[in-house]
Amino acid sequence: MRNRLTYLLLSILLAGSHLLYAQRVMHVDVLVVGGGTAGIAAGIQAARLQAKTLIVEETTWLGGMLSAAGVSATDGNHLLPSGLWGEFRARIYKYYGGPSKVATGWVSNTHFEPHVANQIWKEMASAEKSLQVLYQHQFNGTIVRNNSHVAGARFVSLVNGEQLVVYAKQVVDATELGDVMASAGVSFDIGMEANALTGENVQVPSSNDIIQDLTYVAILKDYGKGVDCTIAKPAGYDPTEFDGCCLDFYKDTTRIKPGVDCAKMITYAKLPGNKYMLNWPGHGNDIYLNLIQLTPAERSKELVKAKQQTLRYIYFLQHQLGYKNLGLADDEFPTPDRLALIPYNREGRRLKGVVRFKVQDISKPFDQPFPLYRTGIAVGDYPIDHHHRKNSAAPQHLGFYPIPSFTIPLGSLLPQSHSGLIVAEKGISVSNVVNGTTRLQPCVLLIGQAAGALAAASIKNKVQDARQVSVRLVQSILLQQKAYLMPYADVSIADLGFEAIQRVGASGFLRGKGQPNAWANRTWFEPDSTITVYQFISQLPAFAILKNSNPVTYNNPLSSWIESSRKEGLLSLRRAIELVGEIEKALRVMNRKSSIDESLSIEEKVRLNWGGWGLTNYQPNRPVTKRELAMLLDKIINPFYVLAVDHQGNYTSP
Repeated sequence: MRNRLTYLLLSILLAGSHLLYAQRVMHVDVLVVGGGTAGIAAGIQAARLQAKTLIVEETTWLGGMLSAAGVSATDGNHLLPSGLWGEFRARIYKYYGGPSKVATGWVSNTHFEPHVANQIWKEMASAEKSLQVLYQHQFNGTIVRNNSHVAGARFVSLVNGEQLVVYAKQVVDATELGDVMASAGVSFDIGMEANALTGENVQVPSSNDIIQDLTYVAILKDYGKGVDCTIAKPAGYDPTEFDGCCLDFYKDTTRIKPGVDCAKMITYAKLPGNKYMLNWPGHGNDIYLNLIQLTPAERSKELVKAKQQTLRYIYFLQHQLGYKNLGLADDEFPTPDRLALIPYNREGRRLKGVVRFKVQDISKPFDQPFPLYRTGIAVGDYPIDHHHRKNSAAPQHLGFYPIPSFTIPLGSLLPQSHSGLIVAEKGISVSNVVNGTTRLQPCVLLIGQAAGALAAASIKNKVQDARQVSVRLVQSILLQQKAYLMPYADVSIADLGFEAIQRVGASGFLRGKGQPNAWANRTWFEPDSTITVYQFISQLPAFAILKNSNPVTYNNPLSSWIESSRKEGLLSLRRAIELVGEIEKALRVMNRKSSIDESLSIEEKVRLNWGGWGLTNYQPNRPVTKRELAMLLDKIINPFYVLAVDHQGNYTSP
């Protein structure tokens, strides 16, 4: 009897031990590691394309920078409401009652409370039947096969310690610092590159591992006149630390003179609900910490310094400047200290991708050896903005180029040597300089959406290596989702010619005009303008195709007309139809396919379909507008599909 009881007890103990170390296993189409700004966009987009998708998030919130990190004053893309960014912003407008209700601060056009962003993203996620979200699970390593294929990832529950293994056909690295690609053995960069390496001429004599300062954001709330919300004096507090943050506290005149008084500093990122976001770089709560190579435990320990930096700044505002009525919001972050759930990481690892997006590709996109703009999948218009004030070892003046708005190439999301992995968030393949603009919230959101579209397209087409997915296929999906490929600020989604202009622009057949513009750069397409015959012909790209893997350059029949066209005036509708017909014939010979009914002449085709395309005023002798010209090119030639492109933007045979 005793032996039986002993055996029974031993069996129970062994069973309990087995359960203790049991692993939960899941199989999905798309695994998104991180539910931050890029991660939630990737998850929603992949799910909308019917891919079985799982987002695994470490916190209890969705949205990352936009919510959990508290950076709820968006930077850039006000005139580029592309894709999920436009959809999210529309929901923000609806929640608060319109654009004017969120123009509460002066740093942005769109301000909102972080918890509202979290709520919106959770509502959007729950609406997708193919999307599941797991919270409070920490990334614990990748599953890599044959040293080159990422097949999934491991996680550990922060609630009960349960191990989770997820196998996926495509994995999206949407972590803040690029932890997935590092675990998988994918090549990456950290820090600044030397001028000689990138040719960007930004006064960096040698490469280093210096990244941008991070910020632990706090949200203050106005509790009313006469209420004293002053926090306990933090350890090590010294008001001179914040000398020069504003004109009202400027003691050391050897420092750069502040540009604002303290009242304006406070309203920098005023939010709805009488709240104020604290994310002030000039002698404020930025701090230099490089967490990239640390373990999760080491990161948490190091971030205590960032929290203390912010608490000292809060005490300074309350005690020194008299804002005692402003206290940490009690209805924002579900954290014991009422600070954000995660830090605002401006920079982490940067993928060594199929292509590297550099400042030259932004400043002069049409003059580069590789026309990466033809492969664009996410647009941005924010200036190159780096935060290095808290690290004396960092070059403080990087000599940035004035830049126009831009489009990010698809190849910057793809590793050079690994399949099964797509990189998003701030970890894409850009130079350190360019990271200063691609890191902003709307841009990162659109990068995530593109990653989700690419992952789902790979699965739908049964392609294990996402590098083999057609660039044009991904771009087409994004256009269907009302996303921009080209950053044309004057051609809205509601424009009759929006899709045609986007396709023709991405094909290289008509160009926009870039313009650096303070904190909101621009590229103008000028759809209602007219152009000369010479302007049209001289900007036409040289068509190139691949035959038997050998590049063959096609001599454009219009090239001989360039000089003579200098004498011609404005491009008329009749002349445009004639030239479009010539281009169509050339492409038909090259590709042995026609996009038109050959029983009709080009002119007849245009005349019969003009009204059906939504166009009016068919008068062949009048000047043609750029919108009409784009639609002619799109409808008659369809260069976007006829001339496929590789990741470098070169034309390939379809």
